Amino acid sequence: MSCEKGDGDPMEDPLFILESGEVYRNPTEVKMSQIVMPCHANHCGELSVGQLLKWMDSTACLSAERHAGSPCITASVDDIHFEHTIGVGQVVNIKAKVNRAFTSSMEVGITVSCEDLFSSCQWNVCNAFATFVARRTEEGKVRLKQVIPRTQTEQMEYSIAAERRRMRLTHAEIITDLLSSNTAQLELALVREGAVSAERTRVESVELVLPPHANHQVSTFGGQIMAWMENVATIAACLCNLFVLVCSSMEVGVCAEAYQGAGALRHINSAFMTFEVLDKDRKPRTLPRIRPEPVDGKRRYQEAIARKKIRLDRKYIISCKQTEVPLSVPWDISNQMYLSYNNVSALKIMAARSNWMLSSEKNKVSLYTLEENQILCFKVETHVTVPAEQAFHLLSDLRRRHEWDRHYQKCDVIIQADEDDTIYRVATPCVSKGGKGQDFILLASRRKPCDSRDPYLIALRSVTLPTHPATEDYTRGEVLCAGFSIWEESNAVTKISYYNQATPGVLPYISNDIAGLSSSFYGTFHSCNKYLEENRDSLVVLPPSDL
Repeated sequence: MSCEKGDGDPMEDPLFILESGEVYRNPTEVKMSQIVMPCHANHCGELSVGQLLKWMDSTACLSAERHAGSPCITASVDDIHFEHTIGVGQVVNIKAKVNRAFTSSMEVGITVSCEDLFSSCQWNVCNAFATFVARRTEEGKVRLKQVIPRTQTEQMEYSIAAERRRMRLTHAEIITDLLSSNTAQLELALVREGAVSAERTRVESVELVLPPHANHQVSTFGGQIMAWMENVATIAACLCNLFVLVCSSMEVGVCAEAYQGAGALRHINSAFMTFEVLDKDRKPRTLPRIRPEPVDGKRRYQEAIARKKIRLDRKYIISCKQTEVPLSVPWDISNQMYLSYNNVSALKIMAARSNWMLSSEKNKVSLYTLEENQILCFKVETHVTVPAEQAFHLLSDLRRRHEWDRHYQKCDVIIQADEDDTIYRVATPCVSKGGKGQDFILLASRRKPCDSRDPYLIALRSVTLPTHPATEDYTRGEVLCAGFSIWEESNAVTKISYYNQATPGVLPYISNDIAGLSSSFYGTFHSCNKYLEENRDSLVVLPPSDL
């Protein structure tokens, strides 16, 4: 926890002033502040997670309805990691705003912070992303209007929202692939001596929906259901304290169903909550192993292990700091989706920066630089008279990059994971006399636009493969973030922007250009333009998938 006085939200943009002179405020933004009363606390005297989820859902719903102009319902909530607890008497500040709208669904970003009024300390509690769907009206399905991002942060969130949506849609497929590729290991995990039967932790609760549980739409809202689910999950987790303890965290699965009278059960929601039990010194306690019940219990147990693997992969990949070495992370099929997400998101974040400085320009090829937090990034921008989709396909195939980029001496495909993700080995010539060349193991992730407000993207970053270690012939270089953003400006004109974060392995190739001692970037991208125009009508054939 840090004590920040008067600094506000560190993720906020500076004040954005409209042409009229007014301070800009996002039209979908909703803020809520609540003081934590004893009735909101759990048995530990801290704000109940269920109560916090209710407040978060209510705030996000109002933001969604402000944008949609119609009633909205909670469709799903992404993983939430609570960084700190909140005590009685402290103030919870919740802010929600719509990041992006699709056809009938939208992503709402939620930020929760806390403050102590008597010490003026403020700290972040969690960030979350919820998906809301506009309810049908008498006229039929609601088609949402587009979000228009104004500030740098809004543009970044708008762009990355498409990646998060892609992750949500493929989550079930990831779980299935992980289970099928790790069956043997998961079977071994089921063999536990002295484990406690999972059936002994089962908890069921029946709640009668009363008027206090309804929202402004006169129905039980998602936040209330999540609060009930959290309460049941907490009781199930506490039952583990009855047994011998041998591990440190647990996943509790919760299923909510509804019925009326003698009617059939309707599935409402499922959630998986991870608990960590602390002792009196606030240190993690160990917990008992669970022995799954036959059939469905075994399946749930295996899926829980798969979800833990996904959480650890995602936490490691997405939370890596730019200054950490090594920059590259291990690649395997189980973490492909998260590496791909991180790869594309990093490029989108770099492209969304607004403080690029023009360093030099020659014949409509421009070089920009950006220095932040002792990190140097550069951007090369040009226009070509080639359709955007064709430029995207031509630049996607790194095997042909040597035709226009002298730094790509050789490029081979190592793994064609799928249509969007390819791993290459790139060899580059040495920069100094008598030195060794460099080689890179690069993951290339392609993305087509979701709509006309998105560019085509080709994101590059280094990964490690046990089958391709560093060799004596080459110095192994690393790329943290690089790639192309390709915008269709008309049917015939395309704007191409190339981005690169200048890591030690990349800087020698561009340092003279940035310092103004050379203009080789112009020659490289003049060759790129020529390559694209000469191949504007050619058929691009990608390598076959290895999967």
